[in-house]
Amino acid sequence: MPEIRQNLATKEWVIIATERAKRPEDFVSKKKTLTENKPARIDTCPFCPGNESQTPPEVFRISDEKGWLIRVTPNKYSALNESGERIRCFNGINRLMTGVGFHEVVIESPLHNTTIALSNLSHIELIFKTYKSRILELYKDERVELIIPFKNHGESAGTSLEHPHSQIIALPLIPHPVRARIEEAIRYFDDNGECVHCKMIQDEICCNQRLICDSKHFVSFIPYAAFSPFHIWIYPKKHNASYINITDEEVQDLAIVMKTTLLKLYKGLGDPDYNYVIRTAPKDEGNNEALHWYVSLIPRITKTAGFELGSGMFINTALPEKSAEFLRNVQI
Repeated sequence: MPEIRQNLATKEWVIIATERAKRPEDFVSKKKTLTENKPARIDTCPFCPGNESQTPPEVFRISDEKGWLIRVTPNKYSALNESGERIRCFNGINRLMTGVGFHEVVIESPLHNTTIALSNLSHIELIFKTYKSRILELYKDERVELIIPFKNHGESAGTSLEHPHSQIIALPLIPHPVRARIEEAIRYFDDNGECVHCKMIQDEICCNQRLICDSKHFVSFIPYAAFSPFHIWIYPKKHNASYINITDEEVQDLAIVMKTTLLKLYKGLGDPDYNYVIRTAPKDEGNNEALHWYVSLIPRITKTAGFELGSGMFINTALPEKSAEFLRNVQI
């Protein structure tokens, strides 16, 4: 019989369609060309070495003796404007805010044919240290309320350029879905005296049915009420509301867990398209004991349809326990 499971952290319900459930192998990507089999450099790619003039002037760079390793530039087609005041306008029932903020591109590697799953650990550390550095810098702007680092890998995940890159958007407000998650976490803390995310981590480690990777500082698992097939959460075990508080030792461990998790997806599902988002506390909530930052990783192997749009609920056609078991058994 199908199950309707609830996510403890968000209070959202998910239909686990057991009678429609597919085998994990059924979600293997049908890509013609894996990332590793693409050219290492493409002349027309604006992110490849030698084409630096095709991007806006960089705001951050990490280099070695051979050249740049990571570049950060403003997005050429920015969703927000860096200049201007943050102004709210009211016109009857309508509300408007000036679209000020920051939209940056993190060019993750000089190589065109790589991704985090294929990168060495030291380079992955640099990527995640870059996120921290840019968040700290952007939070100096008093107009910024929330910063969202995210990555789109593959066309169905929303990327327009296949060269490995991620993005950072700094918003002048806190979106309603983010605020709702914050309020739910605070409500749970007030009712139970503990962080809901810490509770989930403890339960997943104890249960051990949906774990993918368990290290000294981090754990990755498919939640009990995963919204979609192979939807993965990656948590720091130590309670912390904000990503900017991550230590160098934790970054080293995060690199291991991210590479392990993504490489299992890469090998097991044939380099699927995916998104990941670092869900971290807003600027003024960095010490909130009810909040806990984490990475949400969503392989784009199914599509949102009318029911999801109409109800706000998701239908997951993969059993989280079976998906996690499949990934644990992938040899890397």
